[in-house]
Amino acid sequence: MGTREDIARAVEAGREAGRQKEKPTACPYPRSSTLRTAWIRGYAETNPVSSQPETTS
Repeated sequence: MGTREDIARAVEAGREAGRQKEKPTACPYPRSSTLRTAWIRGYAETNPVSSQPETTS
């Protein structure tokens, strides 16, 4: 588990990625990392899934 500072940095990095309209797959953390969850939370704050265009399969 990351320290509070690491988590805060991951959230902020996710927010910045959301503001830059990067894809959610740009997350630099592995799936098993708490920092990934923090990054995704920050990303979702600025770029919610509901604002993403729908895709059809």
